[in-house]
Amino acid sequence: MKLHYNVCIIAYMYLRETRQKRADGSLVTHLQLAESVWNPHKKRSEVRIVYNCGRADEPQSAERLRQLARSILKRCAPEELVEQAPQWRLVDAWPYGALYALEAIWHRLGIGEVISQELASRKVDFAVERALFAMVANRACAPSSKLYCYDQWLREDVRIEQTDTLALHHLYRAMDLLEAHKDAIEQALYFRLADLLTLDVELIFYDTTSLHFEIDEIDQGDDEDDVVEGSMAAGAKTYQAPRKRGLSKNGRSDAPQIVIGLAVTRDGLPVRHWVFPGNTVDVSTVAQVKDDLRGWKLSRCVFVGDAGMVSQDNLTKLSESGGKYILCMPMRRGDEVTHEVLQRPGRYQKVADNLRVKEVVVGEGERRRRYVVCHNPDEEKRQRAHRRQVLDELEAELSSLHEVRGESHSKRVCQLRASRRYGRYLRLSKGGLLRIDAAKRRLEEQLDGKFVVHSNDDSLTPADLALGYKQLQRVEEAWRTLKSGLRLRPVYHWAVHRIHAHVALSVLALLLERVIEQACGDTWRNIRADLEQIKLAQLLSPHGEVWQVTEPSPDAANHLKCLEIKNPPAVLHLA
Repeated sequence: MKLHYNVCIIAYMYLRETRQKRADGSLVTHLQLAESVWNPHKKRSEVRIVYNCGRADEPQSAERLRQLARSILKRCAPEELVEQAPQWRLVDAWPYGALYALEAIWHRLGIGEVISQELASRKVDFAVERALFAMVANRACAPSSKLYCYDQWLREDVRIEQTDTLALHHLYRAMDLLEAHKDAIEQALYFRLADLLTLDVELIFYDTTSLHFEIDEIDQGDDEDDVVEGSMAAGAKTYQAPRKRGLSKNGRSDAPQIVIGLAVTRDGLPVRHWVFPGNTVDVSTVAQVKDDLRGWKLSRCVFVGDAGMVSQDNLTKLSESGGKYILCMPMRRGDEVTHEVLQRPGRYQKVADNLRVKEVVVGEGERRRRYVVCHNPDEEKRQRAHRRQVLDELEAELSSLHEVRGESHSKRVCQLRASRRYGRYLRLSKGGLLRIDAAKRRLEEQLDGKFVVHSNDDSLTPADLALGYKQLQRVEEAWRTLKSGLRLRPVYHWAVHRIHAHVALSVLALLLERVIEQACGDTWRNIRADLEQIKLAQLLSPHGEVWQVTEPSPDAANHLKCLEIKNPPAVLHLA
């Protein structure tokens, strides 16, 4: 028996596309697994079809190819391919996971869509939405100036889709456009989030903070009304000169500042923000805030504020049109709260381990006023321990003073009397000597661990009022995040419209962080650290370029699962 051998040498195997034109003119593409072989007898290469994968537009065909690729990689790992092909080169790698999550939430909340809709009437020659997202992501991941964001962060540190064509002036123009349409964007975004996240807006928490600038001179307006104008690109708005000296909440009364107001929901999500001149006092901001929120037509909104918001004009303003409020009352003004509410006997009701409440009603009929005295035993112990320490320090200071009856006060005596820490416990004797005031000490002891809440909403129980006010800490948490995590300052802008836009970008970043924190049950700092382990790598080979994403770690994968975000694709780009 003779055996005949046909010698065939396989050159390589590849995926082949064939196109077929139909009678109606449409094209149908078929995928085939083919191999190119060399026929030594005919001295030419020949194509042999190994397997027909089906039509390219059918999902089943793509799934079959994915299964084939996975089975091949089980036998031949990608790193082995790279090792055997030294012409492969790793160009660079960048953190990718945090940006991937931020962009997914950005699109889920519809922020980019809202911005595009509001700016549809403006003719621009660059991607405004991409520029704004880049600046918001920069505040969340590596807060810095806009110049550094463009020159270093976008060019060297990260890769964000469709930002490679942006120039520095595009970032500034995007800020101007944001400021021009800020009110409409905030309102449209609020209504979208209210439906998407089912926001609880029955309680709106409001508070203010100050933000100082490293400058010497305050801003001066162009006329006696002290107003300045923004740029045409930013809507040609008029503003009160922003940077003024006033009561600083971070101990920098020597520097010009602005005052920022922020309204958040019970869950800590920012609803709206305001920027006021630096010499604005808290009580004077309430009227504008109430009017702005009324324009949003909230079904039922209870305004929650601290003692700095309390004045008779504000109480009247908040009550207009059936408005409801919960306010913490000052306890040391010598008014109704001091003499009638705090002195009224009664039994406390336990709400929690560290909270007791007692309801006090002053007056009768429609003009009656409802207060709730709240007591925290743990805070009482802390305040008493702190007072003992302060008084011990004060006694040591007084014993070291060399005072002579009838002589003028020394500089140290004046400092002690003016001190916010020691001054409240001091008095001058008949001879002009400095002494600890026992009556003031007893009065402070009566207030240990207490705060008084006042409301005009009779549908809320005393426990609801106390717990509702304690949730005002959500705003305090927002301020801490804005100032430390998002680095709201230093502000590298001097134009008033850019200062307003800078605050708006920071509030948008705060919104993304809060949504992510609620879904994952962890702080953004920890979540970001886990997600940044996901890297984006750029690889070069003789056949082209590959952008590949590393596999998420278990912690990063768990965060993405909590956010209901799919793991990033293994390959982002092939060229």
